[in-house]
Amino acid sequence: MNKLLLTSPESLDLTLSTKQGITSAIGQRLNSTELFGTGREVVIEHAGEEYRLRLTRQGKLILTK
Repeated sequence: MNKLLLTSPESLDLTLSTKQGITSAIGQRLNSTELFGTGREVVIEHAGEEYRLRLTRQGKLILTK
């Protein structure tokens, strides 16, 4: 099982103009509470595959296939 630890763009040491460039390149920005609601896991379907995005007790995000 492959695991990928994700960090938010805010945790990176970037200038404001670079952050704005990332946001416009992404096209859409979602707050994690919009994704998780009151849960701790969401299933994302991509190219016919299921991925699970989990919120850890430490507040980190883990994406698994």
